[in-house]
Amino acid sequence: MKYLVGETEAGTAVFAINGDAAVNLTALDARVGNDLMGLINTPDLAASMSDAIAGAPSVPVASIVPALPVANPGTIICLGLNYIDHIKEGGYEVPEYPALFMRSKKSIMAAGAPMVRPTVSEKLDYEVELMVIVGKGGRHIAEEDALDHVFAYTVLNDGSVRDYQRKTHQWTPGKNFDNTGAIGPISVTPDELPVGAVGLKIESRVGDEILQSANTDDMMWSVAKTIALISVYTTLEPGDYIAMGTPPGVGHAKTPPRWLRPGETVDVEVEGIGICSSPIVDEKDFDAKVAAQ
Repeated sequence: MKYLVGETEAGTAVFAINGDAAVNLTALDARVGNDLMGLINTPDLAASMSDAIAGAPSVPVASIVPALPVANPGTIICLGLNYIDHIKEGGYEVPEYPALFMRSKKSIMAAGAPMVRPTVSEKLDYEVELMVIVGKGGRHIAEEDALDHVFAYTVLNDGSVRDYQRKTHQWTPGKNFDNTGAIGPISVTPDELPVGAVGLKIESRVGDEILQSANTDDMMWSVAKTIALISVYTTLEPGDYIAMGTPPGVGHAKTPPRWLRPGETVDVEVEGIGICSSPIVDEKDFDAKVAAQ
């Protein structure tokens, strides 16, 4: 199943996507709720929706304003180094254990919403990533069982403010500016993709300019291995997000560096899932627009 959480005149709802058509699952059954958590927490409900969709009215996907797939995740865990060529372009040694960091809820936003270049820096970078939405939580999850814990896959643009990322050995500042991590809009269940979401083209672009282009086959740590490793130290919960790292081609590694600029729109795409688009705006313009609303 392909899901889109989004807003229409009737409010925020969960939609099932088939091509350019979207069926409002929340209208069919109020238990679905306003994001994916209703389906995540009630597997039988998710399974039953296929029959409910048949013959149900639909609306154009283009008429829906995307919202976050999970509005209030408990945890957002990100891999920093998961593609060999990206590790090398950043000047790092190939690690024996994944570089993990956290994102805050204020740092993320829905696909289509502005990605904000902060006042304090012009070094806003792009990072296309496969993102996992956890379905079944747990601790000490075995690698061979880990994919059973995936509810869906989506797309992340892990927008990074590079000078602030490099200020300390911990990457927290550069990865947590408000409104820099775009997620969505489409979430795809594992049965619609290759096992572990391998073999998928992953790419970022501004217009016709291809910035990154690689394949999820190139990940050092698979989805299953990543879930198992994370669950050693923390209990994963339904609705958590796990970002699987970015391939080579990021802006800070180019000569000269290629930073995102206000007025541009950056598209990040994972094959079989979809495109996450973000217009780039300056913080002062973003704040002025918010204040005027």
